[in-house]
Amino acid sequence: MRHILLIIAFSIAPTALADCECLWQGSFADVQHTTDLVISGTVVASKGNSIDVSVERFLRGTDTRDAIRVWLKAKDYCRPPANNFPPGTRWVLALNRIDEAVEGGFSPHTPNVSYGRLHDYWLSSCGGYWLRQIEDRVTGNLIDAPRWEHDPKMTPVLVDLIAAFSNDQIDRDKLREASKEDPALRELILDTRAFLRNEN
Repeated sequence: MRHILLIIAFSIAPTALADCECLWQGSFADVQHTTDLVISGTVVASKGNSIDVSVERFLRGTDTRDAIRVWLKAKDYCRPPANNFPPGTRWVLALNRIDEAVEGGFSPHTPNVSYGRLHDYWLSSCGGYWLRQIEDRVTGNLIDAPRWEHDPKMTPVLVDLIAAFSNDQIDRDKLREASKEDPALRELILDTRAFLRNEN
């Protein structure tokens, strides 16, 4: 009886048992050019292992839709979990288009959990394929950041600079310089904090 229960458990919950295995592909600066599309957008909905993203700006590449579906973690697919991208949050995403159906990628029993539909997109977890956006600036594993660290400390960088880099209008050195904190600005912030403390 115990063996039968184990078999049933394995057949019901394969996604919980499978792990992804991939090599780190690099920071955003290393990987974005290998993808089909780079966008800036807001998550407007989440269902199963997918999110719908309202595109605010195409940073590289184009699509005819104003909103696109992005498929995330399921089974052993090397993708981040959907709950990392809650509705209302804004992101810069470097995405791969789904151009071919994958065997076993769809089950009618779990239609909202799948590899993804043709012509939608998927997001890899094997590099810095996403950056968190607040207002007009982004942070994340942008350039020369530690492996597997998706939210390292860095100076926020303008989305305009990301667009320029993605279209080969600026080089890595300019992007790296923008992501490093200006020592003079840091000193000014510390002086201001000290002044405010002394005023109270």
